[in-house]
Amino acid sequence: EIILPMPSSNSNKPSPVSTSRQEEDQSQITAIMDEPQQEEEIIIIPPSNNAAQPLSATSPSHHDNLPSELQNSILVAYRSIGIGTFGVVMRFVGMPLEKIALFMNSSQVTGKHQFAQSIKLTFEKGALSPYKVVGPASLVAWFMQYSVMGLAFQFFDHALSKALGVKPVYYGDELMEPPPPASPAANHHDIDASYRIKSVTKTVLAPILAGSLESVVANRAEVQRYYGPTKLALVESHLNWNPAARFCGPAFVSNAMRNVIMCNTSFIITPITYKLYYPQEHKSQGSLFWFGMGMNFMGNAVAITQQALWGRGLDYAAYADGTATTTSNTSTTQAKVARNISYSQVIKSSLQKDGIAAFFTVPKWASRILMNAPVQGSLPWFYNNVLPLGEDSVLGLARTLYGDDGKNDCTIS
Repeated sequence: EIILPMPSSNSNKPSPVSTSRQEEDQSQITAIMDEPQQEEEIIIIPPSNNAAQPLSATSPSHHDNLPSELQNSILVAYRSIGIGTFGVVMRFVGMPLEKIALFMNSSQVTGKHQFAQSIKLTFEKGALSPYKVVGPASLVAWFMQYSVMGLAFQFFDHALSKALGVKPVYYGDELMEPPPPASPAANHHDIDASYRIKSVTKTVLAPILAGSLESVVANRAEVQRYYGPTKLALVESHLNWNPAARFCGPAFVSNAMRNVIMCNTSFIITPITYKLYYPQEHKSQGSLFWFGMGMNFMGNAVAITQQALWGRGLDYAAYADGTATTTSNTSTTQAKVARNISYSQVIKSSLQKDGIAAFFTVPKWASRILMNAPVQGSLPWFYNNVLPLGEDSVLGLARTLYGDDGKNDCTIS
C-alpha cells in the first residue's frame, strides 16, 4: 500500500521530508509501471518483422519443402553435370597430352627416346592434329564419362550404404572436420566388426561398379581416338562382334581396370586419407588440391600398367604381326584380319620383347601424369570444394519450381 503525504495547509511548499518521500514513492511507481512494458517488448514481436527476414543459404528450413529423396536426386544430378562439364573442358584442352600418353603406352614406340617418338607421332600431321580426332562423339563421351563416373559412384555408394546400413564416403565440408572419435572397445566389438565388414564391402564394390560403368560409356570413344574412326570401323568389321560387345569396344577389361583404380583414387582413397590422417590444423581448400594431386600421382603409378596393357591390346587386335596393317597384291590393298585380344599373349609377348618396361617406365608414368593429373588430380578438389558452392542455389531453384517460392507461409512443422 502506497501512502502519499498531504501538503501542509499553512504553506504551498512541501516540506523537505514530504518531498523526499514523494520522490521515493514516485520512483517505485515508475518501476512498477515499466516492468510489464519491458516484458511486452521482449515477448511480442510483430509478424511482419519475421516475414521480412530472409533465410540464409545454410538455414535448416531453407529446403524443407523438398522431399528428401527428391533433394538427394537433384544434388546427384547437379554434381554429375558439374563433373561432366569439368571433364570435357579439361580433356579437350589436354588432347595433345592424351595422344602422347596413348603412343607412349603402345607398342608403336620402343627402345630409346620413347618420349620423343611419341611427340613425333602426335604432331606428325601438324600442330593441331591431336584435336582433329576429336568429334562430337568424343565430346559427348567425355561428358558422359565424367558425369557417369560421378553419378555412378554416388549412386552405388549411397545405394550400397543404404542397403548395408553404413555411412556413405566423406564429402564436402566433412573432409575439413576432425576425424570421428575411436569407437568404444570391448562391449561393442561384435557390432563394430560387423559394421566394418559391411563398410569395407561397400567401399570395394562401389568403385568397381562405377569404374566398369564408366568404361561401358567411354571405352569405345577412347578406342576411336586411338585408332581413328576409319580404322576402328575396319577392325570392328573383321571382329564381327555382337552389338553389346561392339558397344563396349575392344580392350574393355583393361580399360575398366584402369578406371576402377582411378575411381578408387579420386573418390575413396583421397577423401578418406585426407579426412582421417591429414593434420587438422593444415586442412584447407589449397591443401586438399595438392593432396589430391599427390594421390593422383600414386594412383597413376598403378593405373599406368593397365593403360599400357590397353594400348598393347589394341595393337594386338589390329595387327596380325604387330608391325603392319596392310598387305598388297596386284589389284587391291587389304587390311590384315583383326583378332580378339588374348591378354595372356599380350603380356607374354610384351615381357619377352621389352621386359617390365613394356608396362612401366618413368617416361610412361610421366606421360600419363601429364595427361591425367590436370583433370583427375584436381577432381577431388573440384568435387569437394567447388561443386558444393552451388548446391544451395540449385536447391533453392528446385524449391521454387516445386511450388514454394519463399513468399507464402507454407511451412512444415
